[in-house]
Amino acid sequence: MPKCRIFAIDDNLKEIVADGLYGKHMFGATVSVAVVKFVEEKGRDLPAKSHSHGEEASLQLSGGCSVFESSDSEQSDWESVMDSGDALIIPAGTMHYGSNRFGPEGVSLRLNVVTPARKEYGPEDSTPYYPLKGRSN
Repeated sequence: MPKCRIFAIDDNLKEIVADGLYGKHMFGATVSVAVVKFVEEKGRDLPAKSHSHGEEASLQLSGGCSVFESSDSEQSDWESVMDSGDALIIPAGTMHYGSNRFGPEGVSLRLNVVTPARKEYGPEDSTPYYPLKGRSN
């Protein structure tokens, strides 16, 4: 029988982009959980790539962010603003990307839960994938 597992939020994060982006992830049978931590100054200049996947619940733990729903038309993308303590549900298949705002501690920290699990993150002990413009991994 599967056992419950503890997932410390801001411990043992893997470096994705030196001095700018850190993360980690774990998987359940039908869900993936990821912590994403952007750090000033280098974290300011890391543009996200529009992407889609299963349904996502996102909780902003510190700092803030804007999540943009990509538009196929000439109109602006729809913006949802999240501050520390806010949560957001992104419907499955919605093309989206984000930008960060940093709190006084110089961090933007989020917890993302996606179902079905995002296997592109890679194995739990690896450096997780993050959709950045201009990067294949």
